[in-house]
Amino acid sequence: MPSELSLDDLSNRTGESLERLRDWRALGLIGEPNCDQFDHRDLARAGMIRDLLRLGIAEEHIAKAFGQQDSEFRRYLELWDSEFGRPTYSVGQAAETTGLEIEQLRRLMEAMGIRGPGDALNDEDIEALQGCRTALSAGYPEDGLLQLLRVYADALGRAADATERTTHFYLYDRMKASGLSGPELIEQMNAASETLSPLVEPSVLYFLRRGMARAAREDVLHHLAEELGLHEHGEVPGQIQAAIAFVDLSSFTPLAEAMGDVKAAEVLERFASVVRGAAERHQGRVVKQLGDGFMIVFPDARSAIACSLDVEARSAEEPQFPAVRSGVHWGPVLYREGDYVGTTVNLASRLAGEAERHQVLVTSAVREAAAGLPGIEFVHLGRRRLKGLASEEVLFEVRLEGPEGAKRVVDPVCGMELGPSEIAARLTIEGEVRAFCSDGCLRKFVASPEGYAP
Repeated sequence: MPSELSLDDLSNRTGESLERLRDWRALGLIGEPNCDQFDHRDLARAGMIRDLLRLGIAEEHIAKAFGQQDSEFRRYLELWDSEFGRPTYSVGQAAETTGLEIEQLRRLMEAMGIRGPGDALNDEDIEALQGCRTALSAGYPEDGLLQLLRVYADALGRAADATERTTHFYLYDRMKASGLSGPELIEQMNAASETLSPLVEPSVLYFLRRGMARAAREDVLHHLAEELGLHEHGEVPGQIQAAIAFVDLSSFTPLAEAMGDVKAAEVLERFASVVRGAAERHQGRVVKQLGDGFMIVFPDARSAIACSLDVEARSAEEPQFPAVRSGVHWGPVLYREGDYVGTTVNLASRLAGEAERHQVLVTSAVREAAAGLPGIEFVHLGRRRLKGLASEEVLFEVRLEGPEGAKRVVDPVCGMELGPSEIAARLTIEGEVRAFCSDGCLRKFVASPEGYAP
């Protein structure tokens, strides 16, 4: 395809007006002065300029940054040109090259996250779409392929975002804080990129292969359970039997308000380590994290109970840590785009919301599926109507058999649970002793004691 574009072509591809594009050319942001020819790099530049304007940066300031040859911004501009400023194809050209029907091509593009003014595609997009055509020709159903593409786009997009942001926060910012700037900083970052960039794709393949091996094992076990009559065969594609557990911190919101985002993030990082470690030990997979809560899926109810109790026990051992609560349900779920949906999931989530500090709440379906599990007891709690659900559920609390652990006190401000050696301050009000994790929480309580329930 021709590399040169007219001003009208550029306007059609970018969605920008002719007048605005002329202004950008006059400022030296795209093209050449007094020249009506543009190329694929100008398409990429237009996208960057639009993003900068959306941030509130004036055009003249963008032009000044573009013109500074030794600036850090100029380095990123050159990377942008090389990464995104490549020849592009229209949807019609892509359909002709790949052999896909235009409507089917658009569905695939949407699942892959290829969208924007002009729907321009580059060589890598074309190669990926040709791979889709191969999969479809081999008999892979389109609805299944679209789900797979969405999962890949979301998961790897998140991985790419994490790669870029952690590099900026923990490498670039630290280099800058050490006194590096200008060309010296750019040189150091370039050297680091040359060392680290070749590791990215092998790392992605490693985790993908590792995950696929585990998923294949779970799939074989699931099919075997169906053949033996232990699990019901799904009525629709993606319907399976599974145990869903939700675990979260019972007082994370007041903790974040009392101690600030940084301290809350540190607590959440410790909690995430506990949850992911327990899930790995008990054949569970963390499906997603929502703030301070985790959704975990298990092939059986016993593993879900064991994991929930493991999380409870290990969290209780953490110094200055909020209490955990969990909810578990067993039943049919629908697998869609890397997630699990349905009544079973909703019920498990509601159970976690109903649970009190240190409680693991389960349904009668879980109790029946986990019958005979040694070392635990099911405490009958009766029928309850859970928020958002029409029918009542018979609930049980799962506990480890044996004596209870040592009692801990709760900071009324942040919700931290404290052992005797972790109490920083005490306050006696009308004969009742309150314990605090820090002088900061004590001062907040003294300033407004009516705001904190006993």
